[in-house]
Amino acid sequence: MNKYVDIAPPSLPLYLNEVIKAPHTRLSASFAPSVDLGVNGGGRPILVIPGFMASDSTTSRLRRSLNKAGFNAKGWGQGRNSRADIEIIDILLRHIDGFAKGEKTTLIGWSLGGLIAREMAKSAPEKIAKVITMGSPFSGGLKANNAWRAYQIIARQNVEDSPFVSTMGEKPPVETIAFWSANDGIVAGESACGKAGQSDVQIECDCRHMGFINDPKTMRLVAQHI
Repeated sequence: MNKYVDIAPPSLPLYLNEVIKAPHTRLSASFAPSVDLGVNGGGRPILVIPGFMASDSTTSRLRRSLNKAGFNAKGWGQGRNSRADIEIIDILLRHIDGFAKGEKTTLIGWSLGGLIAREMAKSAPEKIAKVITMGSPFSGGLKANNAWRAYQIIARQNVEDSPFVSTMGEKPPVETIAFWSANDGIVAGESACGKAGQSDVQIECDCRHMGFINDPKTMRLVAQHI
């Protein structure tokens, strides 16, 4: 049985739609005004982890919006997220120690960032309030997305050799919410939604892959579940 091809990646039209709109969306995600999320964060700490080849700049609008709502949202501080690396888990756990001041932290991971967030919560559940993944391919195989070929070239790592392979489908021992979209042109909706038992709550969004960190309606929906 080939466990790497359970779910087909998004269709070519969905993928091309992502590619065509990506430059504009990245600029908007970095520089567009913050969004009124309609919630009160109460100072709760949040770590936002970017997706593959994205950085804190890409998640800037989401974090600014969360901070405007009263959360204490921080970026991951590691430049571009270029590969799944087991060492990053300890680095990010030390990072949250520095700003959370002993309070449990909510992890928001977009795409590859969601895989990292899930592994962080498995490693140190006592530090994590909950995990929120957005368009993250944690279920249905490592090729249920349109990014795996680019990943292998840039990361110089076969997806089947990822350090998260053996555990990525296991639910973290904290509340875990999976946001997914049938309109995602990068990660198959089924892969980001997951199977029974892989997350506690699954929430469908009406957005593209880049919309998870830029679409106002989607950001409000995410904020309501923190």
